[in-house]
Amino acid sequence: MRALELVQVGLLTYFVVLNLIYSGLSFIGLRTVVVHARELSDLALRDLLEREVYRPVSILVPAFNEERTIVAAVRSFLALQYPRFEVIVVSDGSTDGTLERLIEAFALVEDPRVWSARLPTRPVRRVLRSLRHPELVVVDKENGGKSDALNAAINLARYPLIAPVDADSVLDAQAILRASRVFVEDETVLAVGGTVRPLNGATFRSGRPVSMRVPSGWLERFQIVEYARAFFLGRTGWTRLGTVLIISGAFGLFRRDAVVRVGGFWTGTVGEDMELVLRLHREYRRAGLPYRIVVAPDPICWTEVPSDLRTLLRQRSRWHRGLWQNLWRHRGMLLDPRYGRIGMLGLPYFWLFEALAPVVEVVGLVTFGISLALGVVDPGIFALFLAMAVLHGMLLSQIAVGVEAMLLERYPRISDRLRLLAAAFLEFLGFHQLLALDRFVATLRVLRGRGGWGAMRRAGIPTATS
Repeated sequence: MRALELVQVGLLTYFVVLNLIYSGLSFIGLRTVVVHARELSDLALRDLLEREVYRPVSILVPAFNEERTIVAAVRSFLALQYPRFEVIVVSDGSTDGTLERLIEAFALVEDPRVWSARLPTRPVRRVLRSLRHPELVVVDKENGGKSDALNAAINLARYPLIAPVDADSVLDAQAILRASRVFVEDETVLAVGGTVRPLNGATFRSGRPVSMRVPSGWLERFQIVEYARAFFLGRTGWTRLGTVLIISGAFGLFRRDAVVRVGGFWTGTVGEDMELVLRLHREYRRAGLPYRIVVAPDPICWTEVPSDLRTLLRQRSRWHRGLWQNLWRHRGMLLDPRYGRIGMLGLPYFWLFEALAPVVEVVGLVTFGISLALGVVDPGIFALFLAMAVLHGMLLSQIAVGVEAMLLERYPRISDRLRLLAAAFLEFLGFHQLLALDRFVATLRVLRGRGGWGAMRRAGIPTATS
């Protein structure tokens, strides 16, 4: 019994500390978003173009069996409001009609170009260019995985900034412009992450949502709340603290020379986005070079989120396994003063409150359940545990939804905003716990050395025809 009491006290202490950290990050992130929304205007962006201080960008699109989304996604990339860019699509050994759809939609022909293979990749079969869009290049190569495909695209990239983008995503027409301005304002910036938003329920035309509706499924609504909380409150807060460890693989902007300097994307992980950021931190800290890695709230990338539970659980399992892989690979940075805030603040947080959080949560629920059944738990302590685990999360979700729907005016209909507010309450009454259990199982799979990506069901990008 004494052991159960000690476990309960430890769990409560853990959740109190975790919620205090969440609260602090949320306050910092919310303040940053509000200030950003007030200060940045379309006039400032136009001034950036008129002064011609922008930097050309190579958009890198790895694609494996993406025939349902690839044409709409590439069209959104080609419609970007940016004076000089190229789009490099890499068909990474696709076995469906991905390459054929691209050839038909964009009139592709073989391009006998010669390029420098600075990063090793699986063999490239051929390079094609578009007769209709000179800025579009398509690479057909043997399958080597997402990281390998990105490295192949980097080898062909001509411009100083690269933007890895998922093939099932749609970039807002001003996304590159808004992200690239950070490099102009501060030459020490190595990477800028954007904000990823679910496209489910929206209709697009030329890279812009022309109709924003909350999707009908509660599973998708919960994910809208999750993404808003993660990007507007979490990652924006870490930017202010100078400890960004993740730039979403769906969309980010990097200095090409910095990525090549550290050896490109690592092919041995399912979380290549986080691993690259950690390697950049390690390299530039060791070299004693000034640098910054940031997440900006205004460059928007729209991505399709899973609409069925099986696909969602498979996705979250991959993400959590990737987190463990990357933390273990860079464990030497943990609590090492040479890496400053990264080693002393960012990595300890991710070890304790991201990687281990589902383990603690599942163990906590089981422990309190056993204690309740045995009658050895104080009802007040049990109520406090539930409040720490549920009510505080609901509050943060409500704040995130407020930023999404009201400050940024993503969903103009009152009915849609009410549905999101309801989702912010209901998310922690079963959905959150289910994901915690899934990530707990993913942790066990990591310990057993099991992994793999698995398939992702796509519904396709809804596009307006008129």
